[in-house]
Formats: sequence, C-alpha cells, structure tokens
Amino acid sequence: MSVTKRYLETWDGFWGEISGGPGEVFWDAEPTLTVGRHLALYEPHIDDHRLPLVDLGCGNGTQTCFLADRFPRVLGVDLAPAAIELARARKRPAPGRVPAAEPEFRRLDAVDPEQTGALRRELGDCNVYMREVLHQADPKDRQPLVDTIAALVGERGRAFVVELAESAGVRLGQLAEAPAGPPPKLLPVLRHGVTPTPVPDADMAGFFAAAGLPILAEGDIPLTTAEYEPDGSRIELPSKWLVVGRNG
Repeated sequence: MSVTKRYLETWDGFWGEISGGPGEVFWDAEPTLTVGRHLALYEPHIDDHRLPLVDLGCGNGTQTCFLADRFPRVLGVDLAPAAIELARARKRPAPGRVPAAEPEFRRLDAVDPEQTGALRRELGDCNVYMREVLHQADPKDRQPLVDTIAALVGERGRAFVVELAESAGVRLGQLAEAPAGPPPKLLPVLRHGVTPTPVPDADMAGFFAAAGLPILAEGDIPLTTAEYEPDGSRIELPSKWLVVGRNG
C-alpha cells in the first residue's frame, strides 16, 4: 500500500510553488510558537533522549531544524520531493549558531510498509514528532500512518502527535468564506486542494489503540499559524495533542 498518485502530485505541486521564505506557509509559524511549545509537553515523557528523532511529515523543515538543537540525530521525512528540496536548502545554521545535530532530510511514503520497514531497520527504536499530518491524509491512510508511528517507536521510543481538533473545521470554513476573501496564506492551500479535514476527536484514541500504542498524556493546545486576524493578532486553530509509547 502507498499513497495515491493524485495525493502525491497535489502535495508536490503545493510545495513546488513555495519559495522557502519564513512564514510563507499558512501553518508554518515560528518554531518558538509551535514545536517549542510542544517540546515542553513532550520532553518530560521521553524515556531515552539518545534515540534518533523522526519528524514525520516535515514539510519545508522549519520545525525539524529547531528539533536538531535538542536531539543527537534528527531526520525529517516527507512525501513530497519538493518539500525535501526546500528543507535541504534551509538546513544550514545561521552564522554563529551551531546545532546539536545537523538535520537530515529524505523522502518517505509513510504508509508504504516497504519504505517504513527499511527505515525501522536502519534506525531501530525512535522518538517521533508528528505535527498536523493525520488530518491532511486520506482517511484510508490514517490507520496505516499511525501503524508506522507504532513501528518506529518500538519499545523505547515516544511519539508526540498534535492534530487539529474537530472544531477547527468550523473556523477554517469561516476563513475560507470570509467576505473580504480568504487570508492570503490560506489561498495556496485552497487552490491546491490540500484543505485540512480535521480528524473526528473520537477517532484519535481509536487509531492508537488499534496500533497497540497506549496514550501516556494528552490535552488541548492552539495551533498558532503564520497568518493574522484583521486586528493584527495571530490566527489560531484548536488542536489536540497526545504522547504515546509502550512501557509507559
């Protein structure tokens, strides 16, 4: 099983139009406002910080580079070749800044068992970070994607997963149909048909139970976007987070 050709072409087309500038993508806010806040929830539950960390669905690598300051080996993977090209172009640290690890990037179809099995054999148990990916996946791919997380974490790893809450769909609909038109950074999302479809809240726990991954912690946190309300405040979307892992 692998993702459809249509799905791959859609995402590669979206990332192929991105220049790589900071904050260009609707959901790509500064890491201190996104993954930085997630780490405060995630790190207390990590059993072994020495394990490789996989940023599953890394996009243009903004969050991956931030994670590379905090873990000994960080690998960003994404379905779209255009996203990986952007990530590799930006991975070098700024002058005077030396990361704890140089991030690596490679293409991965995360629902292809042959590809994910090869990655598991290469890395062994991993910690996993996945931000806002399930709701972008075709519904048929959601359980296989969670099964991949279960395979990667193995016995010692922990995964942090954050997804749009079901109620975010209402807010996204309001933004898309605003009288003055959608916010500029949402327009490419709508044009390419990668409009988020939030996962029903009741389904989240079921995916991880079916994969044999106990939920160790969970809660609510707003997703801060790179776009702004008319009053100048950041657009935020309701999201839910959880930490999963075996032997918790």
